[in-house]
Amino acid sequence: MRTYVALLRGINVSGHKKISMAELRAILTNLGLSNVQTYIQSGNVIFQAVDENTQKLKGLIQKGIKDNFGFEVPVLIKTPNQLLTILNECPFSEDKKVNSYFTLLYSEPEYTLMENLGGLKYPNEEIIITASCIYFYSSIGYGNTKYNNNFFERKLKVTTTARNYKTMLKLLSLSQDLK
Repeated sequence: MRTYVALLRGINVSGHKKISMAELRAILTNLGLSNVQTYIQSGNVIFQAVDENTQKLKGLIQKGIKDNFGFEVPVLIKTPNQLLTILNECPFSEDKKVNSYFTLLYSEPEYTLMENLGGLKYPNEEIIITASCIYFYSSIGYGNTKYNNNFFERKLKVTTTARNYKTMLKLLSLSQDLK
């Protein structure tokens, strides 16, 4: 059995797309996933599955949410090793890394869009774009920045979801506990 982390985009934000984590765990367990855990209310699910086809698992989770909650939610599935690679490849110094955000990309954007976005500069903010993640640091805090998920999605024309450094570490820790 293999361990996965599913990142759900845009749930439980400002009262929209409300999903109870207890209900979500029960639904995913009933769909055949094992050892389902959630972390905080923002759509982080750790689980195990026999199936290694992440597209199939993604579809299963999306259908389960749609059937039970009545709305669609983008789902990104990563292995713990993929998350660890993203974390380890953070190009920022350790001081900045612990205060960084990791905007995970659901698909690889066009190179020219990545290049154009990489050319934008705002005071007190840094971004580094790769094919799977936008590493983002802001000395003024995420809530005060020009950059956010919607901004990145508009500029790159791909779905994204962001997690902070502490959440990335916790997801890795929880997924290691299942092994």
